[in-house]
Amino acid sequence: MFTYIDPSVRTRLVEQGKLIRIDTEGQLTDANQAPVPGAGAISILGPIPLPLERDGKRYDVQWYASVRHTELSQAQELADELRERGGQRSFALLASSMAVNSVLIMGEPANWENPLIRVHSSCLTGDVFGSMRCECGPQFVSALERIAADTAGGMIIYMSGHEGRGIGLWAKAATYLLQDSGENTYQANRSLGLPDDSRDFVDAASLLKYFQGDRPFRLLTNNPKKVDDLNEHGLRNITPVKHVIGVGDANRDYLSAKRDWGHKLDPEDIE
Repeated sequence: MFTYIDPSVRTRLVEQGKLIRIDTEGQLTDANQAPVPGAGAISILGPIPLPLERDGKRYDVQWYASVRHTELSQAQELADELRERGGQRSFALLASSMAVNSVLIMGEPANWENPLIRVHSSCLTGDVFGSMRCECGPQFVSALERIAADTAGGMIIYMSGHEGRGIGLWAKAATYLLQDSGENTYQANRSLGLPDDSRDFVDAASLLKYFQGDRPFRLLTNNPKKVDDLNEHGLRNITPVKHVIGVGDANRDYLSAKRDWGHKLDPEDIE
């Protein structure tokens, strides 16, 4: 049974401190009360011990799943409707109403001093399929390695609604076809009438405020816009750390376009 459907399970998790709610400033709110409309409340499940293995290496992390309350409410309404008409076989429809982000913690956040953090946008083709058209998969694995090896600890925030810089997997597939016809990754977005980058980092900022507060941290990124967006949401003590890996013949033009768009990539980074 889904925990956002069964009230008894939800109550038990709240009592155990395994289901909490925060506001956009990362402050705990009462998980048993309805949040203020428009307040941007986020529900968080965890911690959940999650041993990972990538490229033959093991990483012991604590996993937290997070979702906006507005999406959770939509899923609850759909679940009630499906139950009333005996449509449990259609429960897979619930997934379409929810973008569940993940936080992978290494170490103890309370003891962190300038931790290493990665805000990673979901990429099915790179992270799961191992596509070499982008560097996303190697960046994710490298972030695990670098954080695990760093004495300061840290975390990865995995943003599930960010496929294709926020345009979704279907549109991303279309941009790949346009790129194969000679357009670069940003031109392809524009040809579809889409923004160069439509990702929303509000939830990432809220999660960072909850786990890290206003303490300084290092952010694994080559993208100044990501830093600027987090700055706009009140996170000021950020030191960008270059994160270049996975460069090859299949993505060199893609990375060149990112460099021309503003990513901090030197010519030798993508040679």
